[in-house]
Amino acid sequence: MRIWGKIWLENRLIKDTVYETENNDTRTHLIFKGIEEFCREFDLAKPIWLEKNIAEFKRDKKTRFRQDNFMEEIDFDYLEVEILEE
Repeated sequence: MRIWGKIWLENRLIKDTVYETENNDTRTHLIFKGIEEFCREFDLAKPIWLEKNIAEFKRDKKTRFRQDNFMEEIDFDYLEVEILEE
């Protein structure tokens, strides 16, 4: 599985990384592990999954975490997480 994490500010991609694994864990666990890696690399607290994020991810294989998903103040518009391949 490959998951792309991107930080956007004013419609510009400012940081990105790809989490890649061949682990046979469940899809959900791999997604959470990828987000943990993005947060570690980007020095962020883990975002909170809201119902809209779950629905977006199920529908489009991607979602955006905005300020309302974080407990602390963020200095970007959103963190986008997208599955590139399963």
